[in-house]
Amino acid sequence: MANATIEKFGYPATLIRDYRHWVVLLRPAQPTLGSLVLAAKADATAFGDLPADAHAELATITREIETALTQAVRYQKLNYLMLMMVDPHVHFHVIPRYESERERDGISVTDAGWPGAPALGQAVALSAEQVRAMAGWLKGLWTT
Repeated sequence: MANATIEKFGYPATLIRDYRHWVVLLRPAQPTLGSLVLAAKADATAFGDLPADAHAELATITREIETALTQAVRYQKLNYLMLMMVDPHVHFHVIPRYESERERDGISVTDAGWPGAPALGQAVALSAEQVRAMAGWLKGLWTT
């Protein structure tokens, strides 16, 4: 089930939610608190190559992501970045954006890029224990 891109982002330890065509993962490097990776399970390297059902499922997934992250970090904007320059399989970096610092379990993250583009290179790297704690917290906020 897990392609190389999903594995690179720490699956299964980072798994927040498993869907039919997608997984939502905690991003191990947090440019903002609550940053996620939404990754297609398929081996597709082009968005248009995904099956129609995978595209349709995004409506449910994005609604659930937005509900959970609203509760988690009260974001002001939410960026879905499909970069695929280093990791080839279809995936989005989901970056909640906010003007002031956010904190959870002693992890404090400022949105260094606000109000411009996300500063992905200034991410807070999480330890294995922090990944476990943050993934558990976010799983608990999922609506289904």
